[in-house]
Amino acid sequence: MQTATVERPVAAIAPPAGNAAAVTGRPAAQGIARGALVDPRAIAPRPASQARLPRWLQRLAGPALLLLGWHLLASLQVFDPRTTPAPLTVLRTATDLAGSGVLLDNLLASLQLVVKGLALGLSVGLTAAVAAGLSRAGENIVDANMEILRAIPNFALLPILIAWFGIDDVSKVLLIALHVIVCIYINTYSAIRNVDAGLIEAARTFGVKQRELITSVILPGALPGFLVGLRLALTGAWLSLIFAETINAPVGLGRMMSDAREYFRVDVIFVLLAVYALLGLLSLACVRYLEARLLTWRRAFDGT
Repeated sequence: MQTATVERPVAAIAPPAGNAAAVTGRPAAQGIARGALVDPRAIAPRPASQARLPRWLQRLAGPALLLLGWHLLASLQVFDPRTTPAPLTVLRTATDLAGSGVLLDNLLASLQLVVKGLALGLSVGLTAAVAAGLSRAGENIVDANMEILRAIPNFALLPILIAWFGIDDVSKVLLIALHVIVCIYINTYSAIRNVDAGLIEAARTFGVKQRELITSVILPGALPGFLVGLRLALTGAWLSLIFAETINAPVGLGRMMSDAREYFRVDVIFVLLAVYALLGLLSLACVRYLEARLLTWRRAFDGT
């Protein structure tokens, strides 16, 4: 006579929270691989030394080491001071140029051109990107022209701009604007077309109208791509300005660079290089500030 055995369900015992690895014998990272949403900063907290220092101060470590190495090599006379002056020599030259007002006057002249070129490039680039990104008809009209403009080197356009508009500021502003247009258009258009189609379908399912869909779903989703384009546009704007002012300009940082090259003022060249570097860092800081303010909804990995 066989005895029937009754199988009883085995209750699953959940390990205590915070000690999953000790109970299961498996690393806690396997839970992440299975889809658990865990904040990376909770897994690998930052060192206490990094937590005490502001982020902007930590980012100055690289340039500080570069300056220190430059100063040491100059003190050991590794470089020829006629071609590579010491940092203190460059600092004295910068102080003299700032005290005489020459540096400030040329800086303001260059800033005006960059601001005008950015304003024109942003307005045209954004309009073209939105038109091409939201409409197939707009894409057919705009996209091919933008691809042609991107394929042409920006500096190759300066001679024709001078032939059309002369050697005054109009040609320089247009050269800056053309570069900004390409950067803004390419990144914003691509970001609009890469917005998750599931979000758009979900919004339409809930009866969201087309205008609200564009302003509440598509454009916010394309904002990170636009900011990437803005970062590239700011960098390229200064490069375009330097080239245009070096070729032909009565005033400006590029003109100062050209004069310093002709008179072999290497110390002035180093001062202008430092000014360009500071302007680039300030531009990057402005974009990072916008990202921190406008992209609060996005959670992204920021390093360990």
